[in-house]
Amino acid sequence: MNGAATKVTSVGKRLSPAQAVLVPCFFAALLAAFVLLPPVRNEGLQNTFLLAAGVLVAWASALFIGVRRGRRVLTLELAIRPQHWVQACAHIALFSWWGRYVDQVYAFAPLIIAQLVFAYGVDALLQWSRRENYQLGFGPFPIIGSINLFLWFKPEWFYLQFGMILLGYLGKDLIRWTKDGRSAHIFNPSSFPLSICSLILIATGMTEITWGQEIAQSQYNPPYIYAAIFLVTIPAQLLWGVAVMTIWAVLSAYLFALSYFWLTGTYFFHDAYIPIAVFLGMHLLFTDPSTAPRTGRGRIVFGILYGISVIACAVLLRAMEVPAFYDKLLPVPILNLLVQIIDRRAASRWLGFLDFSWIGKGLTPSKRRYGLVGIWVVIFVVLSGTGGVGDNHPGQYLPFWQQACDDGSDRGCAYLAFMQDTYCTSDSGWACNELGILYANNDRLSEAQVSLENGCDLGFDLACENLTQLRTGALVFSRAPPPLEELPIVLRGSKGPVTEREPQALYARACERGWPDTCEAPPWR
Repeated sequence: MNGAATKVTSVGKRLSPAQAVLVPCFFAALLAAFVLLPPVRNEGLQNTFLLAAGVLVAWASALFIGVRRGRRVLTLELAIRPQHWVQACAHIALFSWWGRYVDQVYAFAPLIIAQLVFAYGVDALLQWSRRENYQLGFGPFPIIGSINLFLWFKPEWFYLQFGMILLGYLGKDLIRWTKDGRSAHIFNPSSFPLSICSLILIATGMTEITWGQEIAQSQYNPPYIYAAIFLVTIPAQLLWGVAVMTIWAVLSAYLFALSYFWLTGTYFFHDAYIPIAVFLGMHLLFTDPSTAPRTGRGRIVFGILYGISVIACAVLLRAMEVPAFYDKLLPVPILNLLVQIIDRRAASRWLGFLDFSWIGKGLTPSKRRYGLVGIWVVIFVVLSGTGGVGDNHPGQYLPFWQQACDDGSDRGCAYLAFMQDTYCTSDSGWACNELGILYANNDRLSEAQVSLENGCDLGFDLACENLTQLRTGALVFSRAPPPLEELPIVLRGSKGPVTEREPQALYARACERGWPDTCEAPPWR
């Protein structure tokens, strides 16, 4: 890590055992006070918060006894590290932008703050349990921020959210190795508990106890979200030179996704070349300098491996019929374990083509970092301009998949059915009718009947007519454009809800999103 990353503002103070134990007890009391807030006023959450506070108090009591018996001298040091507060600012900015367009984020904010309080208590107790000095600073902010950008447990299971925090801190403090001649933690303290919990959820089939899928999907809702992630992470990239990992992770995933499209005519990730949650992981999950390779070549390899690993995990998860949002969470601890091997192998002559040090030869480290970020800015602008990242990817919207299905793509038909089923469930009779026709044309007659019945119940008359045709065995079906009142449902795609209600605005949105025959003479009147 460079000088900017290691600069610490610190002030130390010696404490008596009684004074020291008051610190974690203060955090425990603050955590218990959350039961008075409306978001925590249900029996399950209240018990969870009181249990978490009780764990801190019990641990503090054991610490007090041990310190008195061992006549240990404990110190409290105020240590302000730039890498912590810079990351904290990035996370707060992203949560703020996300929350403007997804109400659940602001509703969940008190629970995120409570996790932060718990993390401070655990951090103090763990440091004083294993050494004499506790460094108080912004350290918990990046850990809690990263965890909550990817996984929330539902209220009745919220004790597992506190368990993830405890696991992250224990992994950071207890699972260590010698790196560059000094002791260092192996795993990123955010990604380690996320990965362990992901494996447990996959093995037990209990994804539904989390809001993991909803988080990944709702992160599409804010406009310019790719640009927002890009901008808030620039300061960290300027200070610590982690842009090289992000660049190669993004490029490796994008080039694979682009090649997949050229070969198959459909999109690997369906609604983006790089899903927004994966793009977020490439900026704020695997880029911790402390758990990444030290060399420039090593960081390039690290970024490439993360991009490829996310794709490999997505393939595996789909084959297992497991929600794909785990894809960006699972690879990081494995890559953390490989960083020293990566650094050694990256130095071999076989990987000499990855040596770009000649580009910044003669420049100071800070100027090289600025130059690297400049390159990343150019790459991001080009990707944004060519549709590689951004708000309006064709794969988000039904017309693309309708065309792919019409062209004979089995994968296109499968995802078209998924989209139509989603819209049918959202009370679009038109989508139910289209899904019924799709099923009937593929000899899935019982499923076709259910979909057409749903469309008929929702008042879409053609679905009733087609249901009669299906029952008589005629199998000649009628179609029509979606009615005006259903356009806000079927135009949505992967973005946030369609808020327009005026016909002309809806027609314009339909034209923008590729619906046929809508740009010149809209069929909805």
